[in-house]
Amino acid sequence: MNTMKKSLTSLLVAGMVAGTGFAAVAADEVYTLRIQTHYAPETVSGKLAGQFVDDIQTMSNGQLKIEMFYSSSVVKSVETFDAAATGILDGDMTGGAYQTGKNPAFQFVGDIMGGYDTPWQQYAWLYNGGFEAANNLYNKYDMELIGWWVYGQESLASSKAIKGIADLKDFKFRSPPGLETEIFASLGAKPIVMDFTEIFTALETGIIDGADASGLANNVGLGLYDLVKHATYPGFHSMPSDHLAINKAKWDALPEHLKRIIQVAMQKLAFQTAMTFEIKNTEAAAKLRAAGVTLHNWSDEDRATFRTAAQNAWQGWADKTPEARALVDSHVKFLTQLGLIQK
Repeated sequence: MNTMKKSLTSLLVAGMVAGTGFAAVAADEVYTLRIQTHYAPETVSGKLAGQFVDDIQTMSNGQLKIEMFYSSSVVKSVETFDAAATGILDGDMTGGAYQTGKNPAFQFVGDIMGGYDTPWQQYAWLYNGGFEAANNLYNKYDMELIGWWVYGQESLASSKAIKGIADLKDFKFRSPPGLETEIFASLGAKPIVMDFTEIFTALETGIIDGADASGLANNVGLGLYDLVKHATYPGFHSMPSDHLAINKAKWDALPEHLKRIIQVAMQKLAFQTAMTFEIKNTEAAAKLRAAGVTLHNWSDEDRATFRTAAQNAWQGWADKTPEARALVDSHVKFLTQLGLIQK
């Protein structure tokens, strides 16, 4: 009997080893992803990115390591996507709107200006029919879209009061490239495209009157309100979808369980980003008011004027490429479904 038990035990152990041999070998291999973000590590978004890295490395038990490069320390923010696509980096954690020169369609996965009111609405589009159309665009350029982290409406930082549409006349401000420059120019402003990392110096030297940089709390982290004393809040004009996009060949080479870990960590980052900024922006607003910064909440009428100008501009961009048309039509359909656009 003892001999039989030993034989059965030996067979069971042998079967388990044979059955898990591939997994054991795969688990021994360590993978590394080199990812760049434009955020500084001390900003709210930078700290959230750090938690994202820790989540992945912990859940993978060290099998997947992330080297995060903050403050666009390897290449300029706008160059991050191509650096990842060509293997200089492995991942881009900036935003699709930086790539509108490559294809106008990236505007509508990067910053759907004058569209959604909240991060949750924007996430809803992505995970309810939008992801396939978006990822088809990324795959065209040898990248894989993993997900978004949306911190909510941005706030303009300014050296002068921007109380409404009338105050945009001749307003010189830092703008990201793309659709935003056209919308603001049509309303009388003078947008100047410059890299994210150049904003502080440009404000300090008076090259610009203000900046479209980030949300209120991130702007505080960047030190913008040490230089200027006006801000729009709550925001109205821009709600960027910062993304994680990974070199497609690098992504395809990852084991399925590591892909799933990254995807789950990304969705946690998305949730944490929207929730954290709801709190952080409210706290920042109170502190800025106490410090003498004036916050300007635009009227419904001025907001409606901006939204109309933005959505009119969408259609011109949609006609530029088939990918742009597909994405604009998808957004319009979903926004109509939500009641944010009337038929």
